Amino acid sequence: MGNTKRTLDDLAIFGGVPAFDEKLHVGRPNIGDRRRLLERFEDILDRRWLTNDGPYVQEFEDQVANIVGVRHCVATCNATVGLEIAIRALGLSGEVIVPSMTFIATAHALQWSGITPVFCDIDPETHNMDPAKVESLITPLTTGIVGVHLWGRPCEIDKLQEISTRHNVALVFDAAHAFGCSSGKRMIGNFGDAEVFSFHATKFLNAFEGGAIVTNDDDLAPKLRLMKNFGFSGYDEVSYLGTNGKMNETSAAMGITSLESLEDIVAVNRTNYEQYKESLDRVPGVSILHYADTNRNNYQYVVLEVNETLTGISRDELISILWAENVMARRYFYPGCHRMEPYRSLYPQAGLALRETERLVERVLLLPTGTTITPSDASTISGVIEAAVSRGCGVQQRLAGLATAAAEGSGSGWEA
Repeated sequence: MGNTKRTLDDLAIFGGVPAFDEKLHVGRPNIGDRRRLLERFEDILDRRWLTNDGPYVQEFEDQVANIVGVRHCVATCNATVGLEIAIRALGLSGEVIVPSMTFIATAHALQWSGITPVFCDIDPETHNMDPAKVESLITPLTTGIVGVHLWGRPCEIDKLQEISTRHNVALVFDAAHAFGCSSGKRMIGNFGDAEVFSFHATKFLNAFEGGAIVTNDDDLAPKLRLMKNFGFSGYDEVSYLGTNGKMNETSAAMGITSLESLEDIVAVNRTNYEQYKESLDRVPGVSILHYADTNRNNYQYVVLEVNETLTGISRDELISILWAENVMARRYFYPGCHRMEPYRSLYPQAGLALRETERLVERVLLLPTGTTITPSDASTISGVIEAAVSRGCGVQQRLAGLATAAAEGSGSGWEA
């Protein structure tokens, strides 16, 4: 950990010593008990049962279902394939309403399945899909709604469920951020027709790569199981259209090991979050996203909104400053799915109805947390942000000067 930033020259971007010797990343994997993980790997190798619903996959599914409180958990190789399977098992077609403020996989899962994603704007306070906007997007072609529990904070579930029921369309939740979270006393995973978790390496609880579809629908669950294994219903009998969506045994072993450290990881995340909040609440123009005490939270993400009018520097300028300090802050989910391919070509006017999404993607910044970060690190990172914002105008002028010098240097080099 490095020095206190008292002047502009102390900032690494202007020649100062970086606050950290090594890069601190958003989403750096949490490992859990390495000894227990290696013991499980040895057991897998001894059994020579590496995939095809082995004992570790079955145990992982049972544990996830128990934690969430659902009847069925179907582990998958990743959450994207999990979404694709859930979408197909529910018979979705035509148009499905989805936020643009999400990871691109949410939209891709629909487009990949031949479904038109209809992008819906968000509530600027919750960052989740605005139910009032959902209502206005329903047409005779609509067959479903995919809500996203962004940052692990639940959607307005009751309102979306009421709209879904009234219009007789399916309701699926992308719960990639929300394992271990709740809406009031009910755990995420119990809502809609199905919910899909991610256990990717960057998630607070990971299985290297992995996902899971959870549901309380006794008719849907058998379809999900068939579809994730090529449609096999017996040794040599295929009775349903399927794909290869299986989780392997090593991923399941990592998932089980991660589950053993679940509460410890959440506690670390919360401690880091509270340190960030205490330090950043006093910085003008920088708003840290709050988590409701009425819900269980995994505190997986430390999310800031940067208001350039008050900070004197933009979100992207602040990211450049942090990167120079070896703090690899990220902008999520810039620039919005509707501005990525193939959607920006297919639906070039989509942004006209996504005013809040387009505003938010220019302001959001995520900071490192997890078991590789300490509260002291969080305090130091916050100090860099405070130092930059407190000298916002001067920082912006110096950055403009650097950009001009770089452009001139590039130009002279080209001419030479």
